[in-house]
Amino acid sequence: MVSTNNIKRLCLVALILLAAIGCVPHYSFNGASIDYTKTKTITIVDFPIRSSYVWGPMASIFNNRLKDQFADHTRLSQVKRNGDLKIEGEITRYEQRNKSVSSEGYSAMTELSMTVNVRFTNNVDHKQDFEQQFSANASYETTQSLNSVQEELVTQMVKDIVDQIFNATVANW
Repeated sequence: MVSTNNIKRLCLVALILLAAIGCVPHYSFNGASIDYTKTKTITIVDFPIRSSYVWGPMASIFNNRLKDQFADHTRLSQVKRNGDLKIEGEITRYEQRNKSVSSEGYSAMTELSMTVNVRFTNNVDHKQDFEQQFSANASYETTQSLNSVQEELVTQMVKDIVDQIFNATVANW
């Protein structure tokens, strides 16, 4: 038989747990700090390539990743025009250069770099509008051909740049 004291203790523990659960603050771990009562939509315009050196799939990889980032990490509805937030710009630089030289005097590492110019418009609070460039680099050994590593490196750089854009536009770190 269960004693009255044990029932009282059990009820007290249950009340303490319920109170503690109710007092736990809720955090968003996706990094977005958006007031969804005011900001509901976003327009993301496709970024064209304006670089003299071009790799064809780069624009679609970038544009898809940027749109997916906002779809996956915010509750904003993506609209074709007149969004509460607007992101537009262009891929302005895509180039490779020698990064290091071997003891024989040949290139040992090559660095690939990508720069994107972004214009951000916040139609809810224009004080947050900006135009800024975001860049990323990735290196590969010169013994590898660019064709064999290009997709992987571009995907890596795009992820880095998209994270930078996301943080600058809606994360407010």
